[in-house]
Amino acid sequence: MPSPLSRRAFVQGSVLGAAAGAMALRGIRAVAEDAPKPAASGMPRGKIGKLEVSRILLGGNLLTHFTHGRDLNYTYRLAAHYNTPAKIIETLAVAEENGINTLSVHTANNYSAWNPGGVIHTLLEHRKRGGKMQWIICPTAPVNDAMEAYKQMVKRLVDSGCDAIYLWGVYADGMVARKQFDQVAKAVQVAKDAGVPSGVGGHDLNVVLQCEERKIDADFYIKTFHHHKYPTAPKPEQIKGPISEIPGYWCSDPPAVVAAMKEVKKPWIAFKIMAAGAIPPKDAVSYVFNHGADHALLGMFDFEIAEDAKIAREALAGVQRERPWLS
Repeated sequence: MPSPLSRRAFVQGSVLGAAAGAMALRGIRAVAEDAPKPAASGMPRGKIGKLEVSRILLGGNLLTHFTHGRDLNYTYRLAAHYNTPAKIIETLAVAEENGINTLSVHTANNYSAWNPGGVIHTLLEHRKRGGKMQWIICPTAPVNDAMEAYKQMVKRLVDSGCDAIYLWGVYADGMVARKQFDQVAKAVQVAKDAGVPSGVGGHDLNVVLQCEERKIDADFYIKTFHHHKYPTAPKPEQIKGPISEIPGYWCSDPPAVVAAMKEVKKPWIAFKIMAAGAIPPKDAVSYVFNHGADHALLGMFDFEIAEDAKIAREALAGVQRERPWLS
């Protein structure tokens, strides 16, 4: 398999608009040459189906500008101004240089994702330049009994080169709360019928529990996971309340997640592991791997990737866990 292109090679071909090209290229080159080089090549991997996936994945929220800044609303615009299509292409190259071979992202604005400036359009530009980053994507098309819009989007994603699909956690949380388990199963089957690994995402642990109890044939789970040792973590009396009423958290009961996932015999990608920036990467990565996650999803700007990849390699080298690796 040919090696991924270097950042410099990406930079030379990453101008997406002719008028602004020269200025964009000068700015990107400066960052690329000053960026820290990876401490070591390679990153441990696991397998989801036939797909080889690096133990840490590049998270997509910063790339689609969903920064989860809590009440700091300016962070959305800040991310949008920084992570331009050209910068996203370079970020993918930096991730590949540091051994990260898979990205997870949602389609944000549905079919406009394929338009210039949209996330799928940008990912396709990356591959045109020789990029090898794999895509694990959750479609945001509506899920209902007919499933027509969802089927169409899954097909378009797979035809575009998507490597795995999962049911968006926002959707799965609501479906399970409304006991629409048949729709969860149908969504999983749509991706399977398209010929790619099919997963289920969730913020609520009950999503995983119900999928397991009802033997929904998901190939993997993407479940929030982090500890509560940070300032805005929920208070004990809040933990049993509805997710929407608990501020500043994405994993309501970490010990319950650890206990439940010990019984799950499918690959687990943990996400929101830093509680949207509240937990330092070194602490977050060690915690999730030691407590059973098979992969970890990290939202990273380009200048954070080399350091976070090094942290992950060190954490994986010294991991101590009870749950066996399921990928």
